[in-house]
Amino acid sequence: MSETNGKSRLHMGRLSFVLVVVGTAVAAALITGLLVNIFERQQEAKDPFLKLVQVTEDTTDPEPWGVNFPRQYDTYLKTATSTRTRFGGHGGSEALPEEKIERDPWLKRMFLGYAFSIDYRDRRGHAFMLYDQEVTERVTKRPQPGSCLHCHSSVMPMYRELGGGDAMKGFEKTASMTYQEANAILKKVGSKNPHADGKAMTMKHVEGAHPVSCVDCHDPDTMKLRVTRPGFINGVKALMASQGKKDFDPNKHATRQEMRSYVCAQCHVEYYCGPKMTLTFPWHNGLRVEEIEKTYDEMKFPSGEKFNDWTHAESGVKLYKAQHPEFELWSQGTHAKAGVACADCHMPYERQGAMKVSDHWVRSPLLNIQRACQTCHNVDQDELKGRVDRIQQRNFDLLQRGGKAIVDLLDAVKPLRAAFEKDAANLAKAEAKAKETLAKDAKFATLPVEEQNKKLAETIKATFTGLWSDHMYADEKLKAIADMQRKAQWRLDFVAAENSMGFHAPQEAARILGEAIDYARQGQTLAVQYRANSGGAATTQSASK
Repeated sequence: MSETNGKSRLHMGRLSFVLVVVGTAVAAALITGLLVNIFERQQEAKDPFLKLVQVTEDTTDPEPWGVNFPRQYDTYLKTATSTRTRFGGHGGSEALPEEKIERDPWLKRMFLGYAFSIDYRDRRGHAFMLYDQEVTERVTKRPQPGSCLHCHSSVMPMYRELGGGDAMKGFEKTASMTYQEANAILKKVGSKNPHADGKAMTMKHVEGAHPVSCVDCHDPDTMKLRVTRPGFINGVKALMASQGKKDFDPNKHATRQEMRSYVCAQCHVEYYCGPKMTLTFPWHNGLRVEEIEKTYDEMKFPSGEKFNDWTHAESGVKLYKAQHPEFELWSQGTHAKAGVACADCHMPYERQGAMKVSDHWVRSPLLNIQRACQTCHNVDQDELKGRVDRIQQRNFDLLQRGGKAIVDLLDAVKPLRAAFEKDAANLAKAEAKAKETLAKDAKFATLPVEEQNKKLAETIKATFTGLWSDHMYADEKLKAIADMQRKAQWRLDFVAAENSMGFHAPQEAARILGEAIDYARQGQTLAVQYRANSGGAATTQSASK
């Protein structure tokens, strides 16, 4: 019996020893694996990228950058993917996005006489920004300046080429060039890409143009964020000067977190991009809608003419056109006040091994709520999406009411112009001036009679608009109506052109739209009163004088 117990204890002892040895071996293997993993991650963190090929300030093609930065490049390529949210994104066909002016006819009416009345589409990803500009009828059917490429292409090498090495001078030259001239030079300047020539790596010139690229926001040697666009550099300098900060240089004085918004503000902003002067960011008095309006009110073209974007073809009012003031509206919102940058939401970080990589698939946070929103907001995804939807729906409703108010104002002005055009003296003046204009056009005489008559009718109509506009601004009561339209339309367009459907600053967007509706209704009331007091005859008489 004792012998059996002894054998059992010996067996148990051996088993325990084996288990200890095996357990120790397993633990050692796990610890070794953990240490190896930690070491590998530490090495990854030490070397965030491996520079396999050389890229320079002239490498506008993003593909060579992708050799060194494959993670970022892979996500950048996704900007060619069609994305859509309820109030934004690419609808339409795969060839071109949907027309906004067909979906919202009040936009077309609001922009009559301006290129946006013939082609105004939904936005697409960064990959399409240059192509969509090249093919829009705003460019193919209307003359546009070379300045337009400032925000739609990787353009800095062209600026340096045009300026003899001085990018600012080259930037200024594009204002006097046609879009087609500047675009041809852009493609000829092309990109300098790394090229394997035997054992040596050389930089090879490759013709072609690219949309915004890596070099526009990153230093090619250090990958440090930087701004390159001359328009932004001038604009932010003027903005900071208005706040008492002289000679502000964003590449020297801005924090890294500020730079994560400034790189976006190089393009996602309001600016003047017409042919009459160099592209201008109107931030001299601040970023709010009325502060930008004040800058435009005080601005004159080099010719001395008072600033305006165009004269409305129907009402004759000289107007301002908002572009896409995302940065300006965002600056008035709670996220900006909390120090949240554009990239935090539109290019959120993600972990890949030991590396923290910024997602270069620039898109709506609604398509990436987990990383774009829930990093800060510990709220259910559906609840977050619902909050955004309510904000945007309210903004959309106000926007549509603003569009209705603008149309009602234009309808009220219409009979005032009609009375002006009925006056025989005004008609004779318009015809004479139109014929004088066409007599200076050598091509007009070569046209078939039918085409000449059509051209004459169009020129008379345009001339009438100019005469009516002059008449409006010479009459204090009519000028008051014109001022109301300009104020209303500027505010309505400021929110309509901005791409967050009010989300960047909901209270500010609602305030702006409220003012837009109010000014439009004031203008409508003044027009109705003017007509009632004059009966139309007074308008004709004053025009005859």
